[in-house]
Amino acid sequence: MNAMTGSDTVGDDRAAWRPDDPIDESATAQARVDSNGIVTGWSEGARRLLGYRSTEIIGRPGASLLAGEPPPAETLRSLKTLPRWNGTATLLHRDGHHLAVNLLAHRGERDGEEKGGGEWLLVSPLARPASPLHDDALVMWAFTRSPFTTALYDAGLRLRRANADMERVIGLPEAAMQGLRVSEIVVDPESDRTEQCMRRALVTGEQQHLQQSLHLAGHESESVWTTLLTPLRDAEGTIRGVLLSAHDMTEEHLARGRLALLNAASIRIGSTLDLARTAQELADVAIPQLADFVTVDLLPAIEGGDDPRAGSPPSPVMLRRVAYQSVLEGCPEVVVKRGTVAAYPDDSTAARCLTTGRPLIENVTASAMDRVASQTPDRAERMRRYGFHSVLAVPMRARGITLGVATFSRHRNPEPFEQDDLLLGEEITARAAVCIDNARRYSRERRTSLTLQSSLLPQQLPPQAAVDVASRYLPASTQAGVGGDWFDVIPLSGARVALVVGDVVGHGIQASAAMGRLRTAVRTLADVDLPPDELLTHLDDMVIHLSAEAESTAGIVGDIGATCLYAVYDPVSRRCAMARAGHPVPALAAPDGAVVFPDIPAGPPLGLGGLPFEVTELELAEGSILALYTDGLIEARGHDIDEGLDALRKVLARPASSLESTCDTVLQTLLPDHPADDVALLIARTRALDAAHVATWDVPPDPSAVAETRKNATRQLSAWGLDEAAFVTELVVSELVTNAIRYGGAPIQLRLIRDRNLICEVSDASNTTPHLRRARTFDEGGRGLLLVAQLTQGWGTRQTYTGKTIWAEQALSPRSSPSTKTD
Repeated sequence: MNAMTGSDTVGDDRAAWRPDDPIDESATAQARVDSNGIVTGWSEGARRLLGYRSTEIIGRPGASLLAGEPPPAETLRSLKTLPRWNGTATLLHRDGHHLAVNLLAHRGERDGEEKGGGEWLLVSPLARPASPLHDDALVMWAFTRSPFTTALYDAGLRLRRANADMERVIGLPEAAMQGLRVSEIVVDPESDRTEQCMRRALVTGEQQHLQQSLHLAGHESESVWTTLLTPLRDAEGTIRGVLLSAHDMTEEHLARGRLALLNAASIRIGSTLDLARTAQELADVAIPQLADFVTVDLLPAIEGGDDPRAGSPPSPVMLRRVAYQSVLEGCPEVVVKRGTVAAYPDDSTAARCLTTGRPLIENVTASAMDRVASQTPDRAERMRRYGFHSVLAVPMRARGITLGVATFSRHRNPEPFEQDDLLLGEEITARAAVCIDNARRYSRERRTSLTLQSSLLPQQLPPQAAVDVASRYLPASTQAGVGGDWFDVIPLSGARVALVVGDVVGHGIQASAAMGRLRTAVRTLADVDLPPDELLTHLDDMVIHLSAEAESTAGIVGDIGATCLYAVYDPVSRRCAMARAGHPVPALAAPDGAVVFPDIPAGPPLGLGGLPFEVTELELAEGSILALYTDGLIEARGHDIDEGLDALRKVLARPASSLESTCDTVLQTLLPDHPADDVALLIARTRALDAAHVATWDVPPDPSAVAETRKNATRQLSAWGLDEAAFVTELVVSELVTNAIRYGGAPIQLRLIRDRNLICEVSDASNTTPHLRRARTFDEGGRGLLLVAQLTQGWGTRQTYTGKTIWAEQALSPRSSPSTKTD
């Protein structure tokens, strides 16, 4: 293809050109050559160029058309990597003479062909008679009729020529603009910037690019232009002028602005589950791109979380103003303030929008203003003062429910609302409506969850002999939702008390319901006096069953999970037994102010199953403070767990006037204004029952010891001033001690505890638990426990590491109860 041995040129075989055929297919020589170099196609133009008919050349090697030696192998191999080739080739005419032709070759690869394969299309133009049109005239016509706004400036930046579109845009004929500079034709700050770029093009010889916003004379609104400034060189390379070519990008600019507004709406609207804030986000995002003043009004029932009634709202339409925004500082246009419910007449824009359920655009005419003035004079006065001229109202609907209306108004932007604005307003309002409906539904669920959780948590902590207590429960912020945190204080036999704090994974009604079931289970298990580790084991089994139940009913795997800390404090021995299931370790403050976090094995969270829990026993000084809490307290935003524990340590180390004030200080110090998780806090100050409140006797395993044991108990009651309780106490002691001697085993011990009630405990080495039964007429036994149950406030059995303890509790009159200190 590069053989150039001949001297003749294309055109030796010219055919007459037909002027009546503007597009002459035969004026181009075309040939097709396959990947093996065989000619597969031959056009009429190729015949005119080389003289071969198609039947003479198709099927022959294309190389036979080359004059002289074929191209080197390296040249042919290089063609396999090219999608296109162009150059001069010397070809052999049918009559034997050589032709030098300009050749353009395209390769087309088919699917499945290897790279370098495919067919080549070779084209070359044939010479045509001279056109009756001169090139200079064509160029001038192209310049004048170009659809782009084009002007030619000389090196002095004076206009020489302007095309028709330039005349249309500027609104002046070319003759009126010739000899003037840009800044003299268009009086605008952007004109000075254009001239600076034109000077830069003249000096540097580089094309300049501008994007400009112009308010041109004769045009109602501002327009956006993309402008190219191209330096013009003569044949010697000297820059002789600048070509200005501008394209009106106003529609594209507005479209990009609408897309940017939609993107901003998707990001900014719905950042929280707060209804009023979501409405305000809608108003904020629409200013100033869409409107100059925006209001958002909702049906009053919406804010309560309820569904409004179906159909059109009653007349007059009542709406609550929840948000507004303006391009003017302070929103001086507003008449109805936030939170105010206002009436809208039937023919008002908002009322008609809600009645029809469709968006509408209204231009504020004189007659419309008179109608507004007759109904709501204050609104008409503001509209006149600020020059409202166009209003767009869009109903807010989600899931088939009408929530309210968003109203967009213009008074600074001179352009009235158009169809594109209506579509944009619908889109961002629809997004906001879904978010507001989510907030409404969430508020309803949150109220339900809070009500449920409040009913499940202790309403009032009863006074205990073992501890003084104070507590706090703080729900999470509205976005996080109500969780499943709980706490409890459970009185146990022997003046002991159980302190419980737990946390169910998740938020919402399901978490609250699961929390209620676990709290009930803990109370049930505590009533049988299980040790902390055994109680957590039973609770772990229950969580596993709850998870299986959730999976079978809702198809949710691992739906239930929880942590728990269970502690039992005995004021007689001053010992506290604790076990935890994946729960944060409690804080322990000694009376001297030293605060530690006891080393209690963490244990697995509830619901894993198959793993043991361990008990840790501590001896606590009287007046020690034990703080139990959920992880929301120490894992608040802004600090890590170690920082939270350190802050808790510092608060507990400071003296406080009461446990209530300690609770408040802990929450104020550790939590942000809007915590992301629920927080349960239980603080207990330990008490001790000394020898003045406890009496203990060892009882020999001999029936004759019962009488002496009764006497000891009677003497002790007399010393305590509880003579009125002596009769019942003698019967209880006689029955319990007799049973222990008869059915239990040594060692046997009797203990009386004087607290708010009088507690009688008999311990023995047997693990056999007595059962209450009704004796038949001729039975010699079986009536003792029934008698104890009838004469006392309560009785029961608890297992110990060495056997069991049977206890019975009698109520004392207020004057007989020992005085106790409280916060």
